[in-house]
Amino acid sequence: MADPKPEEISHPAMDQLQGLEYCIDSNPSWGESIALGFQHYILALGTAVMIPTFLVPLMGGDHGDKVRVVQTLLFVQGINTLIQTLFGTRLPTVIGGSYAFMVPIMSIIHDPALTRIEDDHLRFLSSMRAVQGALIVSSSIQIILGYSQLWAICSRFFSPLGMVPVISLLGFGLFDRGFPVVGRCVEIGVPMLILFVTFSQYLKNFHFRQLPVLERFALLISVTVIWAYAHLLTASGAYKHRPDLTQGNCRTDRAYLISAAPWIKIPYPLQWGAPTFDAGHCFGMMAAVIVSLIEFNDFLNTIFFSSPTVALIVGVFLDNTLDYKDSARDRGMPWWAKFRSFQGDSRNEEFYTLPFNLNRFFPPS
Repeated sequence: MADPKPEEISHPAMDQLQGLEYCIDSNPSWGESIALGFQHYILALGTAVMIPTFLVPLMGGDHGDKVRVVQTLLFVQGINTLIQTLFGTRLPTVIGGSYAFMVPIMSIIHDPALTRIEDDHLRFLSSMRAVQGALIVSSSIQIILGYSQLWAICSRFFSPLGMVPVISLLGFGLFDRGFPVVGRCVEIGVPMLILFVTFSQYLKNFHFRQLPVLERFALLISVTVIWAYAHLLTASGAYKHRPDLTQGNCRTDRAYLISAAPWIKIPYPLQWGAPTFDAGHCFGMMAAVIVSLIEFNDFLNTIFFSSPTVALIVGVFLDNTLDYKDSARDRGMPWWAKFRSFQGDSRNEEFYTLPFNLNRFFPPS
């Protein structure tokens, strides 16, 4: 009987790297997959809810319109994620809404041709049609860059080391918008932060049936506990004599999203009418498309989950900053030592090789 090929050999996950639970050819159980997927869904709710919550009232929409926009955004996010993971880069990332499009959308909303519409619902429909038309036209840039492979040439200049400051600045730019929201309801926001940090950082070694429950499901457990706590405060009347602004930020029954949401709603194309096209709107949206192309937010997060990638970056940094004679043991090669024996084991060849055949620059000792 012929020996199996190296690519046909399946190895236990813990044989690959210490602390690595799942590899390419190993999968979690169905129950754990559903729990992790639901936790990721909760994480995706941030952009899916924040963007419509901010934009829909400016368009003139009510709570029902806001709910339908949130539902549509979540539905499209799911479809795009499935397409991306099956036929695209196949990275475990969620394709969600981008804040880069908020500025051109706000410029469309404040267009005098739309603001002069007196009826709020009609103004909302007209604004949505204008936004749809601008997105359809501006998406042609992504189609052209993708099918012509021009973006593959451009993307070579966006290395992880060069994009880290860009992503950091993007995160800092959103920090002053997101973090102050925690202070609007201190009795709920601060316990949520404390609970999440405690579970994910200080109790991460707690195992239930050999599963790091608190580390892996820190967000899901924290949201469940804090939501129950917030609902208990609302039901007990803790906010009865508080100002209206505090009640609007803290009570669980003031969002009006659940009450306005239909039981079953499947978004469909042109549900707000046929899109309208305006040259000014389209060119403004094209600028946002260019910005969104170089964000690489989720993709860089996925890349930096790879320990060999982090080891390579740290190794290159240390080799170029520390003196060879006095700090030989602290330089970059010890960081890279356990990742550079590519020809000794098929598992290393399968899981630890670098893209673009970069491992040829790091021969085994």
